[in-house]
Amino acid sequence: MRTMSMDVTIRLVSDDDAGELLTLRRAAFVTEAQVYGDPNIPPLTQTLEELRADVAAEGIVTLGAWHGHRLVGSVRVQLEPGKATLGRLAVAPDLQGQGIGTQLLLAIPPHLPEGTDELWVFTGRDSVQNLALYEKHGYTHQHDETAGSLTYAYLRKILGDDEAGDDA
Repeated sequence: MRTMSMDVTIRLVSDDDAGELLTLRRAAFVTEAQVYGDPNIPPLTQTLEELRADVAAEGIVTLGAWHGHRLVGSVRVQLEPGKATLGRLAVAPDLQGQGIGTQLLLAIPPHLPEGTDELWVFTGRDSVQNLALYEKHGYTHQHDETAGSLTYAYLRKILGDDEAGDDA
């Protein structure tokens, strides 16, 4: 099965996009909640006010993918000295499998501060499609961690000199 890549524009998410981002994440994470039989996973319980605070927070980069005027994907990146942690990668359910998640992953490095040498991502241990996507892009499983009733898989990718921040 060949994946068609949908043409999207990727840019930083702003406060004006918060309502649309909340809607996208809720739609995207319902299937995840069903996999785990838990409707209270964090992406589904976050309020609009919490999301707005997160988008505005220092050390957080939230990228969105737009197809025309529609927000069809997003990823949250938490920046720390030497590393960045990806989370809440979301793609509109009707557009999954069309390369949007891949385009978001590839758009992250230019937003990383110089000196970032590793990317971390965590996803549900049973989220087979998510794990396959990350592994396809060079992330390797490091460990699992249980929080409440969920077990998260943590994966890491070491960045090469050509990937980390801009040296300009």
